[in-house]
Amino acid sequence: MARTRATDYDDKRRAILDRSAELFAEHGYDRASMSKIAEACGVSKANLYHYYKDKEELLFDVIRFHLEELLEVVEGADQPDIPPGDRLKSLVAALLEAYRDADAQHNVQINGLRLLPTDRQAELKGMERDLVRIFSDAVAGVAPQLKGTKLLKPVTMSLFGMINWHYLWFKSTGEVTRADYAELVSQLIMDGTRNLRAELAAAPRRVTAAE
Repeated sequence: MARTRATDYDDKRRAILDRSAELFAEHGYDRASMSKIAEACGVSKANLYHYYKDKEELLFDVIRFHLEELLEVVEGADQPDIPPGDRLKSLVAALLEAYRDADAQHNVQINGLRLLPTDRQAELKGMERDLVRIFSDAVAGVAPQLKGTKLLKPVTMSLFGMINWHYLWFKSTGEVTRADYAELVSQLIMDGTRNLRAELAAAPRRVTAAE
């Protein structure tokens, strides 16, 4: 007979994922053994295996749950029918807020995804592309001359660069709030793309002497 699932199974699994994310972020994936994870979670190793068969499963779910939550927040905040600048600011603010108290998960996403097998990476990268697509569309809204050009992707990824690495320096007790930073990042994109010409975006790539 199959073992009956406890009513608090999902809550316990989520607690295990959160603690695992902290260990992976602090000590690195390689050094965070199942024994150490079980000890940190306050469960036996046998009980941990009831939830996850190995560390790879844990790593995958830490990233998957994180990306699912980011997508849910961003999709809920997206309003394509409002003015482009307001749409972009709303999306940036929503993503920054979703990162609140998720530094460990975010760190694991950035540094741990490449450690997974190719097929599992592909699933997670598909979720990342969904996020990028929403923001790319918003960037094209404030800089329509970039739509369909080679510059739209680098501008969009530069936006993510400003958002994704903020956890390395941002302090919740600092003078700059998340709302302040969302406004700053959005304004940098809007002002910085204003003078990017469509002709520049369509220009052929220059070949350097080293090439």
